[in-house]
Amino acid sequence: MTGPVLVDAADMAGTHRMTRVIDVLGEMFADLAAGRTRSPARTVLEHGRQRLLLVSPAIWEQRGVGSVKITTLTPDNPGRGLPLIHGIVALTDLATGQITALLDGAELTAVRTGAVAALATRWCAADDAEDLAVIGAGVQARSLVRAVAAVRRIRAVRVFSRTRARAEELAEWVRDTSSHPIHATVCDTAKAAVADAAIICTATSTSTSTPVVEADWVAPGAHLNVIGGTHPDAIEIEPALLGGAMVIVEDRTAAQEGAGEVRAALAAGTVGVDDLYELGALVTGEVRASGRTSVLRTVGMAIEDTAAAVALRDAAADVR
Repeated sequence: MTGPVLVDAADMAGTHRMTRVIDVLGEMFADLAAGRTRSPARTVLEHGRQRLLLVSPAIWEQRGVGSVKITTLTPDNPGRGLPLIHGIVALTDLATGQITALLDGAELTAVRTGAVAALATRWCAADDAEDLAVIGAGVQARSLVRAVAAVRRIRAVRVFSRTRARAEELAEWVRDTSSHPIHATVCDTAKAAVADAAIICTATSTSTSTPVVEADWVAPGAHLNVIGGTHPDAIEIEPALLGGAMVIVEDRTAAQEGAGEVRAALAAGTVGVDDLYELGALVTGEVRASGRTSVLRTVGMAIEDTAAAVALRDAAADVR
């Protein structure tokens, strides 16, 4: 028996690998929409002040694989100079039960979350969208820039973060790592960053119900990828924005349980459950982007980790 493929953060880098993850996620969401697979709820154990241990298992029958991800979320870590998220993913072969790959869980989480956002961007954002606003400047923000740039030719990135130094670092990283010239700037306010942006991504660690982005700051027709804060009722964008937008979620039930903006908008009567479009319906063509403002609100699902792990394992095996 050969040992499992070890996939670290370096093995997840590059546009080709990101595109591969986006494409495999599209295949998975089509299966999810058709009822050919499902994503069990993850187990969340809270300890201390908002510190979480999460266990996320899933099986993707059509690919003959299963996975288990163990992650920790520690809000105090950035102040210690440590990542917010640590973790590991084990990918298994359903036929033999063998573990076929072990992957860096924190990096995989960032990559697959960015890839989910890019998948929605592929189907919702205007073909000529080239201006990107990013609210937040952590690991996830970098992955979002990388992923969105894989599906749209981004020429300008505006960054806002409460920590100016981190925003400057992100802007410099964008300029240094892009395959083509990108004008990356740091803004003093979130309002300035999102003004007239065709694509907006929010990836903060907020735990409050005070929106980081207000509805009237967003240009009509923009596409937003909202990753969400650290709590099921945390809010990054003003829930009122959902009322006039096409609202996209990975799964209706999961969104109702864990997406703060969706929960608030439903409670206020701004949207109804039938106004939530699942991402798989976009991928399969069951519904189409209408040209109006669109909002993807993610919560993260275990089956996404499985799909991303398959894509990254296969990509790593191709170069070995």
